[in-house]
Amino acid sequence: MTDFSIRPERAAEAVARHVETLILEGSLAPGEGLLPERDLAARLNVSRPTLRDGLRLLQDRGLLVGEKGRGLRVAALGRAAITDPLLALLAQRPEVEDDYLDFRDVMESHAAGLAAARATPLDRDRIRAALDGIEAAHAAANPDDEAGADAALHQAIYEASHNLVLLQIMRALSDSLRSNVAANRARMFTLPQMRDHLRDQHRGIAAAILAGDADAARAAAHAHLAYVRQAARDLACAQAHGETARRRQSGGGLGQRGA
Repeated sequence: MTDFSIRPERAAEAVARHVETLILEGSLAPGEGLLPERDLAARLNVSRPTLRDGLRLLQDRGLLVGEKGRGLRVAALGRAAITDPLLALLAQRPEVEDDYLDFRDVMESHAAGLAAARATPLDRDRIRAALDGIEAAHAAANPDDEAGADAALHQAIYEASHNLVLLQIMRALSDSLRSNVAANRARMFTLPQMRDHLRDQHRGIAAAILAGDADAARAAAHAHLAYVRQAARDLACAQAHGETARRRQSGGGLGQRGA
C-alpha cells in the first residue's frame, strides 16, 4: 500500500508542499475536491490542526478555494488570465483560431515527442484507454462521445510528456476554449470521412508514443494538427459560402424578396 505519510519538516509547510506538488503535476485536477478533513489528516499522517494550517497556506497562495458545503477544491490556477484575452480575440476575430491551431501544432508535436520518450507504464495505459474510447465512440457513430474521447487522448499525452508547464498551459487552453474553438471540430465529427481520418491519425500518434518513437510521434502529431487546421478552414469557408447564398436568395433581408 502506498505510504502517504508526511516526512519531518515544518509540518504545516510540508503538508502545503506535498499538496502543491500534486496540484502542479496534475495529480489533483482543477475543480477536484479534497477528501474530508478527517480522512485527509489520516492519509497524510498529521494532526487536523496541522492539516488546517497547511491547507490555509495553499488557500493564501490561490491554489485551493473553499466552497460552502463542499469543502476545499483545487483552484483553476489563474487560467482566466491566459484564456480570457484569447476568448475575446476569437469572438471578435474568428481567424485567430488558425493562430491557436498553429500554437497547438508546436506544443502538441513537442508533447507527443516527450511522451514517447518519457511515458511510464501507467501513462501508456491511460493513452491506450483514451484510444479505446475513440474507437468505441467511432464504432457507435457518436460524434459527441468521439470529440470527448479525442480531448481525453490529448490530455493523456500532455500528462505523459511530464512537462508541468506544458501540461498546465494546454489543460487551461483545452478546458476553457473547448466550447468556443471546438465548434468547428464538433462539425468534423459529424462528417464520416473526416471522422475516419481523425481516428486514423489518433491511432498513429498513439502507436508512435507507445512504441517509444519520438520522431514518429512528433511527425504524427504535426500531420494531425495540419489536417485539423485545413479542415477548420474548409468548414469555415463552406459556412461563409452558405450564408452568402442565403443572403442572395433573400436580398439580404432588405430587398423585396425578404419581405
